[in-house]
Amino acid sequence: MARRSGATLAEIAAEAGVSLSTMSKVLNGRPDVSAATRERLEQHLRRHGYTRRGAQRAEMIEVVFHELEAAWSMEVIEGVLDVAQQAGLSIVLTVSGDRHAPSPDWLDGVLRRRPLGVVLVFSDLPAPHRAKLRSRGVPFAIVDPAGDPAPDVPSVGSANWSGGLAATRHLIELGHQRIAAITGPEDMMCSLARVDGYRSAMNAANLPIDPDWIRFGDFHATGGESHARALLTRPNPPTAIFAGSDLQAMGVISAASAQGLSVPGDLSVVGYDDIDLARWLSPQLTTVHQPLRRMGEEAARLVIRLAGGESVDTLRMDLATHLVVRGSTAPPAS
Repeated sequence: MARRSGATLAEIAAEAGVSLSTMSKVLNGRPDVSAATRERLEQHLRRHGYTRRGAQRAEMIEVVFHELEAAWSMEVIEGVLDVAQQAGLSIVLTVSGDRHAPSPDWLDGVLRRRPLGVVLVFSDLPAPHRAKLRSRGVPFAIVDPAGDPAPDVPSVGSANWSGGLAATRHLIELGHQRIAAITGPEDMMCSLARVDGYRSAMNAANLPIDPDWIRFGDFHATGGESHARALLTRPNPPTAIFAGSDLQAMGVISAASAQGLSVPGDLSVVGYDDIDLARWLSPQLTTVHQPLRRMGEEAARLVIRLAGGESVDTLRMDLATHLVVRGSTAPPAS
């Protein structure tokens, strides 16, 4: 079955001057069609608004990352898995593309696999990708979008600005004035939102912000370590650092230790995410809890509802964050 604007697949194939077999290959993501022909036929399908419905789909949800970072990714995966299992589904993991979007060849592969739906951990999907998935009746949702997804893209994120504000305000309330921030890549909206929360807290307290105190990293421990090393060797170093991820915070603590500084005696550190490892550091890490597991759960629920033909009133969901105070923060040394 298909929903379309009057034309059958055979009629669209005739209009395009190809066989019905060739058009079916494109519709099913088969690889034995040239890229130029595939794109031309996709344009015909889009123009007619051809949308396949009711095709047999695998009883699984595909979860797609651009990289698998064990501690962070597992939280999202477990959330998707819990909801999938409750619905009698399994999951399959795919690594593809960069943080902005999966690679083009993933799209053809997912059309062949025909999952019930797709959960993606990316900033957005290019418009042609979205159109192709929708035309095949494959619902999708984005988790923790690094960018600003189009209004019609189902997505589940978290309150990044509020998290950055809470982390910085906590350090200010402890008495810190020289506070630096190491966030993620500058082309990710979540990175910018967290550092905007930092700026808002500093401005509200009438505290100066040295431009060099704001660093854009990569959310990994090595980036946190290198930026912290540069900050801590300045003539007037910060007494506290807000890191945009727990992994970056671990790098900050490592850099402090290499400089002979104690945490929190000489330097207070706040992370972001609240991964399980944060509780096992010494000292335990003060951090902003991002509900990663629930984000995976809500994205999976969105996909299952869309796959079942339900209407979804709210396509964008931002879950609350909150500060978890542990042992890595304290008042500045006198």
